[in-house]
Parts: sequence; C-alpha cells; structure tokens
Amino acid sequence: MDKDLHDFKRFMEERSRASTAFVNGDIGPLAALSATSSPATFFSPNGGVVQGAEDVNAANTKGAKAFASGESTFTVLHMAAGGDVAFWSGLQHAKVRFAGKPDDVTMALRVTEAFRREDGWWLLVHRHADPLVEEARPH
Repeated sequence: MDKDLHDFKRFMEERSRASTAFVNGDIGPLAALSATSSPATFFSPNGGVVQGAEDVNAANTKGAKAFASGESTFTVLHMAAGGDVAFWSGLQHAKVRFAGKPDDVTMALRVTEAFRREDGWWLLVHRHADPLVEEARPH
C-alpha cells in the first residue's frame, strides 16, 4: 500500500470519531478536520448546497447543535489518496436523538467526502450526503 493511502486510512479513524462527536452535539473534532479556506462545499442530506469554507463550517456548527446524542459508523466502499488529494465514498449509518426530541431516529446516508492535505494534515473540503433509498427489486 502506498504511503498516501496508508496515511489516509489512519486519518479516517479520526474522521469516524469526529462523526460520532458530531451526532453527540460536539462540533470540535469535525471543526478540527475541516478546511478553513475555500474552496469548500457541502451538499446536505436535505438537498441544500453550501459554498465557501466559512459558510460550510457555520452549517456544520448549526447541524451539530441539532443533535443531543447518537452513534455513527461509516462503511467505506471505495477510497483513494494521492499527493494532496483524497476521497472516500460509502454509507453512513447513525442512530441519533435530536435535541428536544424524545425518540431515537435511525439514519442511513450515501456519502462522498473529498479532502486536501495542508501542512501534512487531511482537511475536509467537500461532503455530499443524501438519504439511502433501497430500490424495490423485482420478485
């Protein structure tokens, strides 16, 4: 395995922990992994588009505040890294409780994230997440 991919796979462990913190209302770990200079984009599960690092980070901060508690896991279907660019695509499964709500909610998202390396560290520059919809299969 080449060094870039090995480093990115190790980094993805940190990315996964940041996701769990996020669904527990803690933006800190994700903020530490997010680009602070543009370009940066977020295509949210509700269909919105956010552009620019400052606006993306503000949307993430607002999003984290919506959660009270939860668990999140990634299923990586494909990942690659080379030079200063990396990505992964796959699924994110979560069981969460939204702030002020009594019941847990199960979520399944299709996710693609892109990263750029700055000063030796991977930073999130793009996230596209949308609901996983199981297609009906012929009998």
